[in-house]
Amino acid sequence: MDAAPASSAALEGYPVTPPALRRPVVFDQVWRDLTFVHWPVDPDAVAPFFPAGTRPDVFADGRTYAALVPFVMDGIRLGRAPSPRLPWLGSFLETNIRLYSVDDAGRHGVLFRSLETERALVVLAARAGLGIPYTWARMRLERDGDVVTYESRRWAPARGLRSRLSVRVGQRVEPTPLETWLTARWGAHTRVAGRTIWVPNEHEPWPLHEAEVVGLDDDLLGASGVTATGPRLRALWSPGVATRFGRPSRVA
Repeated sequence: MDAAPASSAALEGYPVTPPALRRPVVFDQVWRDLTFVHWPVDPDAVAPFFPAGTRPDVFADGRTYAALVPFVMDGIRLGRAPSPRLPWLGSFLETNIRLYSVDDAGRHGVLFRSLETERALVVLAARAGLGIPYTWARMRLERDGDVVTYESRRWAPARGLRSRLSVRVGQRVEPTPLETWLTARWGAHTRVAGRTIWVPNEHEPWPLHEAEVVGLDDDLLGASGVTATGPRLRALWSPGVATRFGRPSRVA
């Protein structure tokens, strides 16, 4: 996919910067060493996964997308600075499979199909409090020069599912309109106690680098029930961003 500036008619009216976050900030965290790997998927095929009041978000090409996103989560802080980071969380790995969502209020977000993490306590808290399908896994990140490798093997539920991704990080790039649409996401839709909830966030634009996929062996996308309908897009790597989360609100 050829690189191109983010400005395009395909993004007309799209919030490429985050809407104002309703205060107070509930918590913040840092996402770093993150890689995006995307595939096109059929919107009709994934529509049954979306909670009431939401639907697959469709780009100008008529397709929606699924992503494999491994990264490092740095410690969560309740509220915002100068409150301290929560020491018991520290820094840990996560890998998510996500789809792209929109609701009737025009909020463009993500919908998680699964989210691996090393922290069992995070799994329990996120499942109970936010309805997000976290899973517990053994995970590892390795660096060899400009090659970054993420590995995950799930403990529970569905023990044994694996994901291994290696990318060679290249030069800084300007995102295409599609890449901007995929990465400029300002919240997540989820289902809690029979209600659809919007969890908003904000962060600076992602600093993005091209990333050559040198190895990919993944069970997670297929296990999520999502089937790609076309070739993988170019991968992108980012050193990361600091992000802030606001109060959840009800969608439906």
